[in-house]
Amino acid sequence: MPDAVPTAPLFHRLGGRPKLLELLRYFYADVRQHKEIAPIFAAHITDWPAHLEKIADFWSGATGGPASYRGPMPMKHVPLGLEEAHFQAWLGLWSRHCQARLAPTEAADLIAIAETIGQRLRQIVGVPAPTAH
Repeated sequence: MPDAVPTAPLFHRLGGRPKLLELLRYFYADVRQHKEIAPIFAAHITDWPAHLEKIADFWSGATGGPASYRGPMPMKHVPLGLEEAHFQAWLGLWSRHCQARLAPTEAADLIAIAETIGQRLRQIVGVPAPTAH
């Protein structure tokens, strides 16, 4: 049986940092207009180009690319007063943008990473996980 060919990291399958930044620019343009989460971002982000670069650093490492993000990402969310509605809004927008801008497999993989991060952040900030209906 032939050896399986290793799958490229998601970072490369996405198109690297340029495509990741493109996705983030479109996504955060919608975030900045969203009634539920825009006020949180507006209160804390003053330099959007720098923020997008930092977020791209985070997602680069999270998707198997260069791990250049430095910072306490989870702890930055603790004082924000996040509620489940905020998580649902962010994850819903993320899912829509990934599905609209990426191939199905890459979209599903990136959405799954975001869902996992969302679960961990909920635990850290003390927001109960949503219950299945």
